[in-house]
Amino acid sequence: MTGPDYQTLIDSVTWAFIKATEACYPADTATQDIASQRRIYDAMCAVFRRPYPAGVTATDLLIAGVPCRRYAGGTPSVIYFHGGSFLVGGLHSHDDVCAEICAATGLAVIAVEYRLSPEHGHPAAFDDACAVVRAIAATGPVVLVGDSAGGNLAAAASGALRGDVAPLGQVLIYPGLGGNLDQGSYITHAEAPMLTRADVVHFVNSRGQNGKFARDATSAPLTDTDFSGLPPTFAVAAECDPLADDAEAYAQAIRAAGGRAEAIIAKGMVHGALRARHMSHRAATMFSQICVAITALAQGDWPYGEQR
Repeated sequence: MTGPDYQTLIDSVTWAFIKATEACYPADTATQDIASQRRIYDAMCAVFRRPYPAGVTATDLLIAGVPCRRYAGGTPSVIYFHGGSFLVGGLHSHDDVCAEICAATGLAVIAVEYRLSPEHGHPAAFDDACAVVRAIAATGPVVLVGDSAGGNLAAAASGALRGDVAPLGQVLIYPGLGGNLDQGSYITHAEAPMLTRADVVHFVNSRGQNGKFARDATSAPLTDTDFSGLPPTFAVAAECDPLADDAEAYAQAIRAAGGRAEAIIAKGMVHGALRARHMSHRAATMFSQICVAITALAQGDWPYGEQR
């Protein structure tokens, strides 16, 4: 079967972003130790980093014993879980993304530096996410946001804390939610630029004992048997991404359980496209949609029409 024509689906500006990202990775990156891989990832993020928007300030602090960074703003608080496949990333890797969300929404943003694999297998990151959400929600309303692995953590925390914490909403950005690796986008986009199916399998396994936890709802929210009581959800999938189907599958499950959820596909986008928001009009549009959704959910509005 012929695969997707990425030369047609992906525009030239996004290809430039892909090539600039790939140029940051030495050929032997995958065989280097985890500390080196993290340095390489952080250096790549720094290539695309932008200065804070005017007026944005940030302070590092511990919340429930977890390192966090708070970008000053109004209420409710946006809790942001960074991507990085549970292996890499932290407060610096998504620093400018969080600062720009703060500026665009006017809301306080709290970035969470959860523990990483492989030193801290599942459920360490999940436990950190839940602890921070509980602590911040005890002081006021929250909106949960996360990209990639961070989207997984936001959704997993929302599911686990039902009945205890009620976020105003959640925004999931090309999330990996534990969909079936042998069907749909996992096969169609198995060799997509920026993230492949083989990458996904590796990252799932890195969380502990050869994927032992992959079918647990705390690590794979799509395997849950109950999607009721989840917060209003806006999910963005990148079209050219093996994870693309997870966003719509999760939104469908929430709607089927009587909740409110919407998923959109960012056409021509690839995994990690948040970093292209200052290069690509498509990525900038995606980022604007994310910020509009955060603002609307924070105000208690459902921004996408009547519940389906």
